[in-house]
Amino acid sequence: MIVPHRADGHATGRATLAFVRALIAFVLLLAAGCSAGTTAAPPSTTPSAALRVDVLQKVPHDRKAFTQGFELVDGVLYEGTGLEGRSSIRTVDPETGRVTKQVDLPPDLFGEGITVVGDDIWQITWQDGVAILRDRKTLAEKKRVDYDGEGWGICHDQHRLIMSDGSDHLTFRNLDTFAAEGGVDVRTSDNKPVTQINELECVPDKDGHTQVWANIWQTDRIVRIDPANGHVTATVDLAGLLPATDRAGADVLNGIAHIPGTDEFLVTGKLWPTMFRVRFVTSAP
Repeated sequence: MIVPHRADGHATGRATLAFVRALIAFVLLLAAGCSAGTTAAPPSTTPSAALRVDVLQKVPHDRKAFTQGFELVDGVLYEGTGLEGRSSIRTVDPETGRVTKQVDLPPDLFGEGITVVGDDIWQITWQDGVAILRDRKTLAEKKRVDYDGEGWGICHDQHRLIMSDGSDHLTFRNLDTFAAEGGVDVRTSDNKPVTQINELECVPDKDGHTQVWANIWQTDRIVRIDPANGHVTATVDLAGLLPATDRAGADVLNGIAHIPGTDEFLVTGKLWPTMFRVRFVTSAP
């Protein structure tokens, strides 16, 4: 019988140890890479609140407006509209629905969500990969920034932009450069992904924490999302908000604008003849 040299045993042991260490390092690196930039919070154990809509007022809305972004700041309603050849950014009187100023996008761009940041407005596009920074007063274009993927909705929490792309993911972006800076996956209380997230509205709660209200495309639902962990904390049922008599030619619900200093919102839809001042409530009608 041939007995192996001791050195061979040591070499084998060192090789095995090195392999194990390399394998552990690879697994750790892979795990880090999979989670980098995205919050993966544990499932929520609290069921989301079921809310209904209480209509307080009806205001006329431009029936030709394919509403994609909706935000009320300092008494001015800013609206972004979509479709190639029909996309625009406009200011609207929230009391009358009258369009007070409008700037059209180039006909090859499909406009999507908007958000007001100080003296500027960010406007995103659907599949063009272009974000436009505009002067808030004149609506004139100041610069463009390219980004990857689709653009659907956008809002901000004073510190970062929060953007949807139609998936179950919200991307955080730099307020000034538009660079992506992480994000969060959106989940229900039973840990199911929430897809088709469309127009967004960032609203601080009573404790000062931002909550994101989001239209879910092709539904009559708006959900409230905690951007800190992606949990859906409330669902609003707006079925029947637009009467059947007004539905001819109308498209889906889309457009949420919080009325600052209140618990009220303006909501509308693509090609809707009406916008509604509403409150989201839990009590029975």
